[in-house]
Amino acid sequence: MITVLLVYVDDIVLSGNSLFEIQSVKNHLHAKFHIKDLGPLKYFLGLEVARSKTGLILNQRKYCLELLSESGMLDCKPSSTPADPCVKLHANQGTLISDPSPFRRLIGRLLYLTNTRPDIGFAVQQLSQFVSCPREPHMQQAMRILKYLKNAPGSGLFYPSNTPLKIQAFSDYDWATCATTRRSVTGYCVFLGKSLVTWKSKKQSTVSRSSSEAEYRALASLTCELQWLPNLFNDLQISVPVPYSTFCDSQSAI
Repeated sequence: MITVLLVYVDDIVLSGNSLFEIQSVKNHLHAKFHIKDLGPLKYFLGLEVARSKTGLILNQRKYCLELLSESGMLDCKPSSTPADPCVKLHANQGTLISDPSPFRRLIGRLLYLTNTRPDIGFAVQQLSQFVSCPREPHMQQAMRILKYLKNAPGSGLFYPSNTPLKIQAFSDYDWATCATTRRSVTGYCVFLGKSLVTWKSKKQSTVSRSSSEAEYRALASLTCELQWLPNLFNDLQISVPVPYSTFCDSQSAI
């Protein structure tokens, strides 16, 4: 049996495979501190949780709608994509924003939204590199993300209850995408069965001199993540078969 305790300041989530053990931990905590039991998990730090016989859904619908409302985009025309592929963002092109605080606050909130919306990860990553000196084109692209969110504010992650516990990992890259530094962007995602458990979209630390090198760096970053995951699975007493299946679309990198 296992019981997992998640603590963030004064918010606590308890989970486990034994209701008796979970209740025992609750009783122990209540004996030491005054706690309030809110029942089955439905809302935690902006994340909404919905359970069914088929699985569990995580989303941030309320958070997303609040973000749209505060930005004045609640009644905007939805967009089918989070970014315009024809637009290349530059650090020194366009009019400077007189007050960068709203842009910085918006990017920070969008970054938190990526906890359940990996589909906006790349677009937000692209904009986050301009928070120190944002310009009008950057704000326009941020509004594009909000229009995309308006399309389906309740989208999130689904974790099916019955799925083989097998790791499948995918990596890719966007070569020399940064117009200023010509550094590439790493992207990867890891599935446990049909459940997405970890993902990343991040600019690489050095310039890759070829597409194969950029792909190799992305694959190396994914491999580091796969080296760490078994430790988490062991702590949670989850048995996952090895080896893991890893995929990339570059024969030269392999």
